[in-house]
Amino acid sequence: MSGLFQDDPIDQDDAPPPPEGPGLFGDAPLPIAPPPPMHATPYRVLARKYRPTTFDDLIGQEAMVRTLRNAFAAGRVAHAFMLTGVRGVGKTTTARIIARALNCVGPDGTGGPTADPCGVCPNCVGILADRHPDVVEMDAASRTGVDDMREVIEATRFRPMQARTKVFVIDEIHMLSRHAFNALLKTLEEPPPHVKFVFATTEIRKVPITVLSRCQRFDLRRVRIAELSDLFGRIAVKENVTVEPAALEQIARSADGSVRDGLSMLDQAIAQADGVITGAQVIDMLGLADREAVFELMDAVMAGKPAAALSITDRAYERGADLGALLQDMLELLHTITRLKSVPSLRESQDLPEAERTRGAAFADRLSVPVLSRAWQMLLKGVGEVEIAPDRRAAAEMVLIRLCHVADMPTPGDLIKRLTAAPPVPTGGGGGGGRAVVNGPSMISAEPAPGPRWNTFRDVVAWVGEQKEAMLHAHLLHSVNLVRFAPPVIELRPQAEAPRDLSSKLAALLTAATGTRWTIAVSRDEGEASIAEQGNAADTARKTAAADHPLVRAIMMAFPGARIDTVHDKTMDAYGLPVSVADVPEMPEFAPPDAEYFDEDPMEIDL
Repeated sequence: MSGLFQDDPIDQDDAPPPPEGPGLFGDAPLPIAPPPPMHATPYRVLARKYRPTTFDDLIGQEAMVRTLRNAFAAGRVAHAFMLTGVRGVGKTTTARIIARALNCVGPDGTGGPTADPCGVCPNCVGILADRHPDVVEMDAASRTGVDDMREVIEATRFRPMQARTKVFVIDEIHMLSRHAFNALLKTLEEPPPHVKFVFATTEIRKVPITVLSRCQRFDLRRVRIAELSDLFGRIAVKENVTVEPAALEQIARSADGSVRDGLSMLDQAIAQADGVITGAQVIDMLGLADREAVFELMDAVMAGKPAAALSITDRAYERGADLGALLQDMLELLHTITRLKSVPSLRESQDLPEAERTRGAAFADRLSVPVLSRAWQMLLKGVGEVEIAPDRRAAAEMVLIRLCHVADMPTPGDLIKRLTAAPPVPTGGGGGGGRAVVNGPSMISAEPAPGPRWNTFRDVVAWVGEQKEAMLHAHLLHSVNLVRFAPPVIELRPQAEAPRDLSSKLAALLTAATGTRWTIAVSRDEGEASIAEQGNAADTARKTAAADHPLVRAIMMAFPGARIDTVHDKTMDAYGLPVSVADVPEMPEFAPPDAEYFDEDPMEIDL
C-alpha cells in the first residue's frame, strides 16, 4: 500500500516522465549525482590501526609484561596500577589490555581473568570498540577538580552492569588538583572488590607519594631504535609499501622511543611518497639534517676547517634543515662517540646503527675525552644561544666557528704535561740569584731578575696577601709575633694556633720570589705584638682621640645613642698602622724651614 511516505520501491513504469523544454537553470538537463557508496570505511591512521590488543603485541616492555602475566597466572592482580613513561610508549594501550584481561570470559562465556584475552567475547569486543559501560576512561587534563573525583567515587559504589570488574582508566593523572588527589585517597586504598584503577602519567614526580604508595607502579621505557625499525618494517609490508632501511632508521631515530610518534611519521611518509620511500625523502619531510652531513660537519669542526663547516651548513640550510636541529644532532653524535670511547665493546652492539659503529668508532680512536668534553660543553651552550638568538642560522654558524678555532688548542691537561715534561734549563755557572718557578716535579729556571725589596715585616705580610696565599697571610697577621727582621733572616714566635709548616712555606715563597735564600727562625722571645693586635690597638686609639674632639662631642650630644664606628686615616696602611718610613712623602727641598706641612687628606670620621 502506497502512501505519503511510501516505502515500496518505485516501478520504472510509474516513474514521472522527464520534463520537456528548458528547465529552471537553462536548457541543459540537470546532472544526476551517483549514489553514495553503501559501505564507505573511513581511513584509520596507522597508530590506531596497529594499536596492540594483547600483551604479546607490546614491544620494548618485557619486564612489565612478565610481571603482569605472572600476576594473572597466580591470581595476584593489584587493585591499582600506575603506568608512567614518555608519550606514545603504550600507557593507555596497556590500560585497555588490562581491562580486557580482567573481564574476558572466553569464547564459551565461562572463562575467568587471563593474561591472554580472547578478543571475541562481548566484553573484549566492547572494550576494543571503546564502548563498554564498565570501562570508564577519564582525561585528568580536562577534568582536574574535586567534583570530577567525586563522580568517580560515586560510580565505584555500583556493581558492573555487564563485566566482571569495573575498570577506571585515568590518563594524565598528574594534572589533578591537590584536593582531587585527597578525595581519591580513601577509595584508592580500600576500593570495592569489583573495582580496579589504572592510572597513566608522563610526569610521575608530580603525583603525590600518598597516591604512589597505594599503586603498583610500572615504568614503561622508551623503545629502542632497532625495535622501532623492525616494527615499522613489518607494518610497511602489511600496507604494501616499500621503505628503504635508511628511511626506517631515520623515522625510528626521530620518534625518540615513541611508537605512536613513529607511526605518525610513517603515515606521513607513505602519504607524500609516490613509490619507494627513501631516506632523503624522510629527511626532507621532517626538516632534518642528513646523517652523512652530520658526520661531515663533525669531521670539519674537529679538523679546524671553518670554511668546510660553513659550506656544509649552507647546503643543509638550502634543503630547509634547521641549523639548531643540526647542532642537536652533533650533540647526539658527540655523546655516541664518547660512549664508544669509554666502552669499546659498544662497537659490536647491534643497538647502534652501522654508521655510528664504523665512523663513530673512528672518531673515538682519534679524539681524546677532554677534547670531546670541551666540544660537548661548547655545543651545549651554543644550542641555548641558538634558541634565544634573533637569527638562528647566524648563531649556529658562530658556534661552529668557535668550535673550529679551538679544535687545535691543547687542553689544560696537555699544557700541564708539556710543562712538567720540559727538561731543566741550565742557569750557567754557580753564582747569581735567579727567579725559580716550581711546577710539579720539575724546576724551570728563568732569567735572573731582582727580587722585591721589603722595608718592614708588614711589607712582607702585605706581599704575601697579594700572592693569593690567604691562609698564610691570615696566620702571619694573627698567629705570629715578630722578634727580629733582618733580611734575609726573620725571627718569629709562632702562637699555638699557627701551623707547623708556616716557617717553611714562608721561606719557600720568599726564596722563589727573590732568588735569595731566606731563613725563617723560630724564637722563644716575647717579640712585639701581632700585626692584628697592633692594628686593633691603633684603631682604639684613633676612636678615643676622635671622641675627645669638641665637634664630635657636640654631635654625640645632639644624637643620643650614636657611636663612632670607624675612623678613616688615609696616612695608615691596610692594617691600620702607619706606613713604613720609605713610603712617607718627604717635604720638598725648596720649602722654607718654618713651613708647616699641609695635609690634603684630613682625618675622616664615620659615625
